[in-house]
Amino acid sequence: MAQITLGGNPVETSGSLPEIGSKIPNFELVAIDLSTKTLNDYKGSNLILNIFPSVNTGICSASVRQFNTEANELENTKILCISRDLPFAQDQFCAAEGLENVVMLSDFKTGKFGKDYGLIMTSGGFDSLHSRCVIVADSKGTVLYTEQVPEIAQEPNYKAALEALYS
Repeated sequence: MAQITLGGNPVETSGSLPEIGSKIPNFELVAIDLSTKTLNDYKGSNLILNIFPSVNTGICSASVRQFNTEANELENTKILCISRDLPFAQDQFCAAEGLENVVMLSDFKTGKFGKDYGLIMTSGGFDSLHSRCVIVADSKGTVLYTEQVPEIAQEPNYKAALEALYS
């Protein structure tokens, strides 16, 4: 369980992020076309999982925009932006922003992704939503980097996440 804050107020999460050097856990998430996506759909690609509470908040949308920009420079890398938002909201956001370099995925059906990855907020105003995290895995599925952002209102460390792919 991680201890983070939301507006300076303590919030707990459901567990711990996958350990560096471990294999990234499988998942089933819903794409904007309502298809189910699993880890196997991205086999052979480096992955950056940009996980956040809701694309409808300033910091969450900023992280999607930033990773969308960075994606142009990355080879063999998919950026998966994951929240519990409905796929329709994710699609509308990307269409309005002109974002085409990230993959939006939703955990709205069961929340199993958040449970399996230990990142559901279990207290506070965003209870049951995902905490802000970044997980980077190489093309073989090995976790290279994780970040549990300590304050929900802060952006993740984009530079450290990107550097993890090239170190």
